[in-house]
Amino acid sequence: MSTIPTVQRSPISPELESSAVTRFGLIALATDLTSERDAWQILSADRAALYVTRVPYDNPTTPENLARMAPRLTAAADLLVPGIDLTAICYSCTAASVEIGDAAVADAIQKARPGVPVVTPPDAAIAAFSALGINRIVLVTPYLVETTEPMAAYFARRGLEIVCAQCLGLSDDREMARVSSASILDAVVAADRPDADGVFLSCTALPALAVIDAIEERIGKPVVSSNQASFWRMAQLAGQSPLPGAPGRLFRLSSTNRST
Repeated sequence: MSTIPTVQRSPISPELESSAVTRFGLIALATDLTSERDAWQILSADRAALYVTRVPYDNPTTPENLARMAPRLTAAADLLVPGIDLTAICYSCTAASVEIGDAAVADAIQKARPGVPVVTPPDAAIAAFSALGINRIVLVTPYLVETTEPMAAYFARRGLEIVCAQCLGLSDDREMARVSSASILDAVVAADRPDADGVFLSCTALPALAVIDAIEERIGKPVVSSNQASFWRMAQLAGQSPLPGAPGRLFRLSSTNRST
């Protein structure tokens, strides 16, 4: 057996560098397969860091199950790099944000992280629609009917006209994460109406980023998805531009249409 030397403290005093990276927090569902991957198609890893925690969640995706996350949000937010300043925290669930309420989500998260701006996908979508000049939308979701109906009501309350609302009838968000690009495109084309200004693809689980450009080319109008809107809004709050080539007309807006 070899001799173990006495451990000594190094004579070097470590120098701690200040970070120029913007730090974001993300609260994802325990079952989320999509949000983190989508983030790095929009945010620059050279300028941003994303710290992720998970909130317990059980399928099926019904209004009742979504509402059960409300009392769990504070504890989830409390796990996000304690003692480190964050520019914003995103709660990455569109349907739960609608069911619980944007303000209630923000209150729960800010109990753990006071003063940190909270981004929810539906509220970010409202900001995106405003930036794009969209007033009449087609709503397409992967959800059940009973989960999609509150979504349509939410956007109507926020002043949008819902020209058409259709859903794919899935109850498990892990299946929603596996919907093919072709199916997403076909669903939007089937739901689109001539009098709609744009389309909202709801659900942070839905892998919509990869097909947004193709849909916009096909239907000739803007398409906004949950993750696209959320990370666009987070970049705004940081005063940052998204990665070049980030999908959709939303990211091709002039800088004069972006607020910080």
